[in-house]
Amino acid sequence: MTHKAKKVVVITEKYITAKVAKLIEDCGASGYTVSSAGGQGSRGKRSEGRGGVSEAYANVKFEVIVAEEEMAVKIANTVAETFFENYSGITYLENVEIIRPQKF
Repeated sequence: MTHKAKKVVVITEKYITAKVAKLIEDCGASGYTVSSAGGQGSRGKRSEGRGGVSEAYANVKFEVIVAEEEMAVKIANTVAETFFENYSGITYLENVEIIRPQKF
């Protein structure tokens, strides 16, 4: 049996990984996954940390699954308001179905 939940996705600069992680925890999330990310957007191309581009300019992607939409919106808005005036980044929410709701 599956249960509905929300996934918050945050893609931002690797440089602020620790600060974003702390904010996610402070908002009440029980955990998150961080992975390398690359792509192109309004601030140009971003590397996944490969090739000749410095690791300092790489991007990361946070994925946070929470049971309640209110917490998901709080995380997304707080990250955007706190960091995205000075650092590149996006946030978005997805509907997901989870198997073990007690984990979230």
